[in-house]
Amino acid sequence: MKLLIQDNFPRLYKKLSDINYNIRYFTLKRLSPSLYKNYVKKKYKASTGQNLDFDNPINYTQKMQVAKLKPGKKLETKLTDKYAVREWVANKIGEEYLIPLLGVWDQFIEIEFDSLPNRFVLKATHGSGWNAVVEDKENTDYSKIRKNFDKWMKLNFFYGGGLETQYLNIKPRIIAEQFMEDENQELNDFKFLCFNGKVYYCWVDVGRYSDHYRNVYDLDWNLQPWNQHNYNNSPNEVKKPKNFEKMINIATQLCEGFSHVRVDLYNVDGRIYFGEMTFTNSSGYELIHPEEYNIKLGKLWNKL
Repeated sequence: MKLLIQDNFPRLYKKLSDINYNIRYFTLKRLSPSLYKNYVKKKYKASTGQNLDFDNPINYTQKMQVAKLKPGKKLETKLTDKYAVREWVANKIGEEYLIPLLGVWDQFIEIEFDSLPNRFVLKATHGSGWNAVVEDKENTDYSKIRKNFDKWMKLNFFYGGGLETQYLNIKPRIIAEQFMEDENQELNDFKFLCFNGKVYYCWVDVGRYSDHYRNVYDLDWNLQPWNQHNYNNSPNEVKKPKNFEKMINIATQLCEGFSHVRVDLYNVDGRIYFGEMTFTNSSGYELIHPEEYNIKLGKLWNKL
């Protein structure tokens, strides 16, 4: 039913999604922190069909529920902030791995579009998926983009995204980054799954804004028999990127000291760029299939 509405009535689907988001957001904002665990248990059960025992989490997505509610995430907050993380990355591996920054502002109205190139990407620094890709500055309708950013700048992703503590104290800002693409006019996202300072897997998202596929590989670039949520493998071959071993080395440096983190990198024709640090992907509400790999990943995450 959901897919039927989404495919055939996209405006209605968008309106219903906005209504559901607002209800969830303001419900959580009024919720006492003492009830967060109860909420997460119910949400996890509704999303995955699994029960959650906070005192004895077994698999990967269960452990993510426990981890995301933990307080004292000052460093994780900095590294989740899409602007603040840049300084940390520059100190860790060097500025050459950062996508060029074109500007940073507190509000959309402050953006100086005349100073920006024809193509660029706008990102809200305090959320996930709050982005706008501008491929032709002169022929872009900014009214919808401004409406989105004006709304996002008033929101705290902690309440809308699933009580992920690292988002709670991020200062809302907007950054513009250079538009990036490879020789095939694409920008594949390589996500390295890391536990206890070691890289174990790399998954690749293909066609995120059209037909979204996901492939998971080990470090020898062997396609793995598991995936997340309802994503399918790409019908086309995904070639091992240039300098893949270097990407593993960079991800290893960035994941040092963390019991679990996903390090996202881009590879533009062999040139490597930092994407983001993700500590609780999809808020842990998307299962790993088959379940044996959900459990296997949970065993790798041995410190909470």
